[in-house]
Amino acid sequence: MKGAAPAKRAGRLARDRGQVTIEFLGMTPLIIVTLAVVWQFVLVGYTFTLAGHAADEAVRAGTAAPRGERSAVCEQAGLKNLPPAWKGNAEVTCDTDGYVTAQVTLHVPVLFPGLIDFPFPVHGHAGAVEEEDDD
Repeated sequence: MKGAAPAKRAGRLARDRGQVTIEFLGMTPLIIVTLAVVWQFVLVGYTFTLAGHAADEAVRAGTAAPRGERSAVCEQAGLKNLPPAWKGNAEVTCDTDGYVTAQVTLHVPVLFPGLIDFPFPVHGHAGAVEEEDDD
């Protein structure tokens, strides 16, 4: 009787051989899709961060520039530090009428920055009071 139990167990293990491999192969697409979705959310968050930072930089540069050059300096500063994949279709608009404001519009890339963008834009906005010389 004692010898029958190990033989039964060995037969069952022989039938289950490869089961883990099959289960892993079945789960692989789900794992890949989950990683792709998480990566896409990272790109969305990074795009929001870039838009906000670009707007802050634009306003900071615009408030320190001479009055006649504020708008151009503001727009240049907004684009200056953007990565190339986001810079291509970025829009920076600055208003310098007593209060410097910058609106930065970026598009969220789909999985790989620089290839395809989602059709919805991400906006960053910042504002600051103009600095004046005491001259």
